[in-house]
Amino acid sequence: MLSKEMTMPVLPHYPIIYEINTWVWLQELGKGRKSPVTLATVPKKEWDALAALNVDAVWFMGVWERSPAGIAVAMRNHGLLADFRRALPDFTAADNVGSPYCVRDYVVDPHLGGAEGLAIARRELARRGLGLILDFVPNHVAPDHAWAADHPEYFIQGDDRDLVREPGGYITSGGHVFACGRDPFFPAWPDVLQLNAFNAGLRSAIIATVNAIADQCDGVRCDMAMLMLNDIFQRTWGERAGARPANEYWPEVIGAVRVSHSGFLFIAEAYWDLEWQLQQQGFDFCYDKKLYDRLEHEPAEDVRLHLCADLAYQERLVRFIENHDEPRAAATFSPGKERAASLFATTLPGAVLLHEGQLEGRKVRLPVFLARRPDEPADTDLRSFYTTLLAIIAKEGLRRGQWQLCERYGWPENQSCLNIVAWCWCNGENRHLIIVNLSASAAQARVKVPMGGIAGRRFRLLDLLNRETWDRSGDEMAGEGLYFDVQPWSGNLYRLISI
Repeated sequence: MLSKEMTMPVLPHYPIIYEINTWVWLQELGKGRKSPVTLATVPKKEWDALAALNVDAVWFMGVWERSPAGIAVAMRNHGLLADFRRALPDFTAADNVGSPYCVRDYVVDPHLGGAEGLAIARRELARRGLGLILDFVPNHVAPDHAWAADHPEYFIQGDDRDLVREPGGYITSGGHVFACGRDPFFPAWPDVLQLNAFNAGLRSAIIATVNAIADQCDGVRCDMAMLMLNDIFQRTWGERAGARPANEYWPEVIGAVRVSHSGFLFIAEAYWDLEWQLQQQGFDFCYDKKLYDRLEHEPAEDVRLHLCADLAYQERLVRFIENHDEPRAAATFSPGKERAASLFATTLPGAVLLHEGQLEGRKVRLPVFLARRPDEPADTDLRSFYTTLLAIIAKEGLRRGQWQLCERYGWPENQSCLNIVAWCWCNGENRHLIIVNLSASAAQARVKVPMGGIAGRRFRLLDLLNRETWDRSGDEMAGEGLYFDVQPWSGNLYRLISI
């Protein structure tokens, strides 16, 4: 917990969150040192470097105690071992420290500095105005979690027939046959046991667990949160789950935790178009995986239509172009497309998620089991781009005030306008306009700027990314719209200055 002299950072309405693979980060900080670096001994300059990124919170992914049983399962899995060697050609058994989502206990792993180390890290972040986000895994725990022995009723159970019928989906422990954790659309995860979301005792234990986590941080990212919805859980497990409870899992858990932690942040990893439902059940933010997929695979018009949803929904989404579950952005997008997608994702309403290594252009997606990653050269141009962009967002107060999508149109003989998406932010006289071309060809359009109070005035449009200026009338902006000719996979971020 924070000491009495420290105050909890107040996260902005639309926070920017920086995800760090904690074990890997600490291992790299310890290179060349006589003793390992833990959360308790991170040099002050490294905390300063995080603050200099101009983010609002750090997500220390993977701090909880990992499972020796889970490590053993992983070392017998030929598919996982192949993944390890692809990412890390000189992989050895010592590099496998177990999955951070195979949690043995919700205490900070002693290899990372234990509870004291986390408390020190939180204080260092708080001193710099940064919040702390941690993981919570509602769907499953490690085979050697204490609940398997003490509370087998907390789990989905099977029998010997299940072991024969589906040997990869069930495991024996302490005289019981437990189902392995699963997503209903994929094979079971062989290193974890499936918790029973319908069990009342489990729900009480989960509330106690999350309350204990909330004493140590400012919010949690909830892994595969949609799996605990009553409908989803019942379809996945059927009669094995027992009687369906009257109450949903998340309102019960979130509501109870917020009795004693009123400002605690809940972030849902969410898929299957269930984001709105999870928002209604109490989540502050849900992953916007659909935006990521559309930026990667779909035309600009489909991306624009995605932004036509109600603002009440938009502003509770988490925008990203990579995280530990997705391929590295630098390996997925061309350099120009990555910059356009980054400008897009970081200047929309909602939370923003950035992934450690993204800013440097790392291309190797590291399996979360590994404590070490390969050396990769940093892309200094990309790093400079991100540094500039994040500094602009922070300095300009860009993601504050009222957000609006802009209308754009072209001409019968030129429909390249469909490749342009534009929006604006207005907070009193603090006005900004963002234009992005999401295509490999130059695009032209007129863009109407729906800002109040601009009629009859003139404005200087200062491009904060490219340092170009244009003088235009507010009547033109609000009427026929401003003409833009935007280069392939590029964008402009304008401050509107009254002149």
